[in-house]
Amino acid sequence: MSRLLQWGILGTSTIARNAVIPAIQQSERGEVLAIASRSREKAEAIAEELDIPRSYGSYEELIADPEIEAVYIPLPNHMHKEWTIRAAKAGKHVLCEKPAALNADESSEMIQVCKEYGVIFAEAIMYRYHPKHRRVEEIIASGEIGTVRAIHGNFTCNTADDKENVRFKREMGGGSLFDLGVYPISAARMYLGQEPEAVTVHALFSDEHDGVDMMASGLIEFPGGVALTFDCGMWASGRAEMEILGTEGRIELPKVFGWENSDIPPQIIVHTDSVSREERVSVSNSFVLQAETFASAVLEGTPLPFEPENTVNNMRVIDACLESARTRQRVQINKA
Repeated sequence: MSRLLQWGILGTSTIARNAVIPAIQQSERGEVLAIASRSREKAEAIAEELDIPRSYGSYEELIADPEIEAVYIPLPNHMHKEWTIRAAKAGKHVLCEKPAALNADESSEMIQVCKEYGVIFAEAIMYRYHPKHRRVEEIIASGEIGTVRAIHGNFTCNTADDKENVRFKREMGGGSLFDLGVYPISAARMYLGQEPEAVTVHALFSDEHDGVDMMASGLIEFPGGVALTFDCGMWASGRAEMEILGTEGRIELPKVFGWENSDIPPQIIVHTDSVSREERVSVSNSFVLQAETFASAVLEGTPLPFEPENTVNNMRVIDACLESARTRQRVQINKA
């Protein structure tokens, strides 16, 4: 039997409890050895609930545990940099929840420290690990829909009544671009295999929610006249879709960023002048695939499909989107 990667979880957030911890436990290459909270009682309760052997009343205690090899960081966004760096200096590999940081400079610093201490860093944008996205890339490369002319993406939900949510705290890295915009933006970059050049974004900054962007709509310019138009929001009816438009057809991706369940509709719908067809690639859990891929990178040296620099590039786009929304101007994206 292959050796298991020993994980520690820095925090007890909903995504950790409901998605990432169960995914690691379901994976073939990982074991959740410990969980930490600033409240020892809370850590102990979650550990008992989720059958985790060890619990700690501080993050410092967890990263000091010599048996923990990797940490997952689901803390509020403004804490990602500090705890990624502290974990790296303790020799722990890091899977950090998206967005990796508050800006591209922070993410670049985090990644540099991880490199200096010889640990692996990955941003937890889980949907990218599902094989349906490799299939989309195959369809585009085959020429079936012709030359790609435009992409549209959206990711919205309505959680506006939850006023104490950390996503609505500006100093903690709140807002819809950080929480949801990362998805269509990273997807367009992934499908096109290119980095954008400029952005124009209009946003609703809500005084009821500490001034964060509760809705944002934007245009992201890629080379060759191709653009992503997108919207993201936390104060709108829920949806999560992508459409890739080509000269000879288009690809629809319904519920593109969500969890994979057996009752979901077809994952890929291809329309051309001659035919429309539906494809289902897999009902795999993207969180499990993310955990498996990370474990293989740590234990076997298998290259990650998304290098740490991908995180910095995505943050550069988010930085530009926020600047554009606040200044009401078109913003060029800073290159490395």
